[in-house]
Amino acid sequence: MPTSAHELPLEMVRNRPELVPTILRTVFDLDILGEPTITSENFADHNPAELRCDATVMFDTGDERTHGVIVESQQRFDGGKQHSWPAYIALLRLRHKCGATLLVLCPDENSARRCAAPIDMGHPNWVLEPLTVHPGMLPPITDPDQAARMPELAVLSAPAHADGPHASAVVSAVAAAIDTLTGDTGPLYHDYLRTLLSDAARKLLEDTVKTTGYEWQSDFAKNHIAEGRAEGEAKSVLLVLEARDLAVPDHVRERITACTDTDQLERWIQRAATIDHADQLFD
Repeated sequence: MPTSAHELPLEMVRNRPELVPTILRTVFDLDILGEPTITSENFADHNPAELRCDATVMFDTGDERTHGVIVESQQRFDGGKQHSWPAYIALLRLRHKCGATLLVLCPDENSARRCAAPIDMGHPNWVLEPLTVHPGMLPPITDPDQAARMPELAVLSAPAHADGPHASAVVSAVAAAIDTLTGDTGPLYHDYLRTLLSDAARKLLEDTVKTTGYEWQSDFAKNHIAEGRAEGEAKSVLLVLEARDLAVPDHVRERITACTDTDQLERWIQRAATIDHADQLFD
């Protein structure tokens, strides 16, 4: 199961090839004719180490292939890609006799700007300008129905907008979208999203669930959200005790952090404000 920051965006493309034309249309106003399908493209005829792209999406109309998109996940600028990326484009065009586009998924604005540097091929007027995308370039997804239709787009864009003016709607929409996924995909996207959200956005997720009364459908979502709420409540208990300069023995800390009953934790928060010793919390 892919877990790295490099692999997860590619897994989203493989799970839903429609993500690629959606990004190209939304960010670059570029429409490609045909139905997108994921393919396995290996350009390793001569040098396997250098000519293996991350993912390829091909567009078809009936029996004709109309276009191909090379999708690369790039966490930071790599000068070597300025030599391999043009090769991917040229070889895909040669193999399928159709146009080709390079789309690079980046984690932030700085890496996207550097990866977008034009690649001068040496021939007059032959310059490749990579199309690079970072989450801030994607629109905020605030409609749960829209997010459910394209969960991958909601997950990719949420970290950039979860602390902005549409934060509450963005968090609610992406959480509901992830809840519609089956198998391991939901937990995979959820854990990936949590690593990118700020502390405030993660808390917003927990608070939104409590205040809106949204009923989670999948078992994983129920468990993850319950764990997240309990983790936040346990932290609050410890913060109250520490703010009152009360010593917290290890056995007390372990019992607090191990508790998953949010009602019990809320009662402990109230008691933490009045007791004289941490052990009295459990009386």
